[in-house]
Amino acid sequence: MPPPITPLEHSKDDQDDLVFLEEHPTAPATAGTRHVWRVMIIDDDEDVHSTTTFALGNLDMQQRPLEFVHAYSAGQARELLKHEAEIAVILLDVVMEQDDAGLHLVRYIRETLKLVDVRIILRTGQPGYAPEIDAIRDFDINDYKTKSELTRIKLFTTVTAAIRSYEQIRKINDSRRGLNQIVHASTQLMTLHGVQNFAAGVLAQITDLLGQDGNGVLCVQECPEDGCHELMVMATVGACRRLDGMTLTAQDEPRIHDAMELALAQRRNLYGPDFVTLYFAGKASRDFVAFLEVSRAPTEIDERLLEVFCSNVAVGLDNVELVTHLHNAAFYDQLSKLPNRTRLVEILDATLAGPARDDATLSLVDLDHFAETNDALGHQFGDMLLVAVAGRLQSELGGQLTVARIGGDIFCVLGDSSQVNPANILALFQRPYSIDGQDVQLSATLGLVRLGEHEGSGADALKDADIALKRAKSQQRAGHFYFSRSMGVEIRERVRMMHALRTAFGQNQLFVVYQPQIDLATRRPVGAEALLRWQTPDGKFISPDRFIPIAEYSGLIIDLGEWVMRTACRELVDLRKAGHDDFMMSINVSQVQFRHPHFLDMLRRALEDTGAPPEFVELEITESMAMEEPDMLIKMLGQIKQTGVSIAIDDFGTGFSSLSYLQRLQIDRLKIDRAFVTEITGSARGSSIAEMVIQLGRNLGLAVIAEGVEDERQAQILQALGCPLAQGFLFARPMTASALNGWLSNDTLEKGVA
Repeated sequence: MPPPITPLEHSKDDQDDLVFLEEHPTAPATAGTRHVWRVMIIDDDEDVHSTTTFALGNLDMQQRPLEFVHAYSAGQARELLKHEAEIAVILLDVVMEQDDAGLHLVRYIRETLKLVDVRIILRTGQPGYAPEIDAIRDFDINDYKTKSELTRIKLFTTVTAAIRSYEQIRKINDSRRGLNQIVHASTQLMTLHGVQNFAAGVLAQITDLLGQDGNGVLCVQECPEDGCHELMVMATVGACRRLDGMTLTAQDEPRIHDAMELALAQRRNLYGPDFVTLYFAGKASRDFVAFLEVSRAPTEIDERLLEVFCSNVAVGLDNVELVTHLHNAAFYDQLSKLPNRTRLVEILDATLAGPARDDATLSLVDLDHFAETNDALGHQFGDMLLVAVAGRLQSELGGQLTVARIGGDIFCVLGDSSQVNPANILALFQRPYSIDGQDVQLSATLGLVRLGEHEGSGADALKDADIALKRAKSQQRAGHFYFSRSMGVEIRERVRMMHALRTAFGQNQLFVVYQPQIDLATRRPVGAEALLRWQTPDGKFISPDRFIPIAEYSGLIIDLGEWVMRTACRELVDLRKAGHDDFMMSINVSQVQFRHPHFLDMLRRALEDTGAPPEFVELEITESMAMEEPDMLIKMLGQIKQTGVSIAIDDFGTGFSSLSYLQRLQIDRLKIDRAFVTEITGSARGSSIAEMVIQLGRNLGLAVIAEGVEDERQAQILQALGCPLAQGFLFARPMTASALNGWLSNDTLEKGVA
């Protein structure tokens, strides 16, 4: 049995009357009947529990009664505090199991349980004992009293002050949490696209903000100023889902309808004991309103937070159409309304991360010769044709597919391999497309990737499909090609070499060598061809056949070509200073370099800056390059000739030149390809092409030089055929500038002695 209840101690100076506990005291209000302040008494003296309850039990504080929670030891208090909620004040005995048990408990409350709102009042029955000032400050202790000091009035005053403090802290923290929720809710809502998705998100965020489930509906009232009062349901939650897609009427839902109409008429939020009606002020043409049934009335803080939330949502609802438009512009093709490249990559990433990847295929669909159709029939006709292709891809390949448009005339189809395959897709182009009364026959080329065999991201898969498409287009039109890992290895090797080439150029690993050109009759050097070489730090040489195409593809050939041109011109000037005046310097020009809009400026600057005489500089272009865009080339060659530089066609005989066209070109020399030089000694007819080129040059008044001469027999035959000049290993290998200077000096000396 607990000890008998004793009166609360008081000092002689106090004017309070002793108040004894009634035999049958009024039970405190229980949680749930109305709001209460929960006070925990922690003391190992049961009399203290009884007297404290007696002193405070029938009193209201801040219009609420008190409810008591009892613990008779620090250990028991620890267990209770793990589960008890909404404790406003703790009356804590300092000395219990041990002298400092109370302070240890305070540390546990603040640091372990993280209960920062609850107010703590320390009590002790041992006069003269007091905790350190640092402990009172560090542990946020409201008050410290001896039990003899706590008369009924002083106890009431102390607890009331603590409850007021607790109430203010809770309001501040609730407001902070609520505002954080609003910020979070606004952020979440901004990720939703479309008015209906946004409206559904608003209802979900309202229930989260109130911390309770509810049944609700959000409606829009179009053109309220024109007398239109129809409430169109945009989103629902809970039991109100039955109203989805309806027009809300007073006959069907009188309570919800009337509450919404009142909120719209008064243009403000309305709160009841079991509902909230929220008004979202929209533009002049539309207003939004939400109704939500709740299990408890919102608090004052809830109402303030909802006001802030409604202001944010009103702006969001006004802007959601703009956001939707921006989203569509960012992720969808405006002509066909299909996903664009950005959206397709997202879909690909999701597919690759899911179980469908093993059976999925990605196909690029490139319309053949669409540019010509567009030019011939007009862009408006071309747009209608693209829309028709998009419609056929969507409607006739089957369901569960993604069709996208990722370029002007390039579509993409993603789905199960049983549907996405060359046979099915190319069959769609067997029938003509009827556009504006005209039948147009199209064909397409496909590049495909089996996602089950793919390693990498969605963007990587799209790149692989593009590689396969390029391979298919290089082989034939109206065909297809599947990407393979060997193709990927090849591409990655090219990319690796491209980076290595840029690094090598920056670190001076590239250099120029010169192969002498010889007069066959006198065997004297008359010039040299400048050749680019690449030697890696470990001493290995990279073949020009490997790195020159990479340089052209990456655009690095522009800087490389200009550097080679300047280097060769400087070497020509140095050779002339050394006494080699009648000496021609031949410089190879890449097709990419030749077509650069500033090529002429580069040439003029190189000649001007180095002081090289243009009449001793020769540019070599390939025959295949000369055959493309003849009118442009003729104009360009004319401008080059004005600088005084001469022109040679390299690899002549491999490009099947038109002789009539050749006459129009302002060229100076033909260069017989090494393949025809090799054939001279191979068969009786082997010299026929070389002989034809030599005769052609003579008839057109052009100089002729043969390259790749490796033995004396080839040199003699070429000389007998009338070829005046040659270069090759027979005479000299390509050599550095210093070696060339020495070689020329020795050659001059030997010829002079002879």
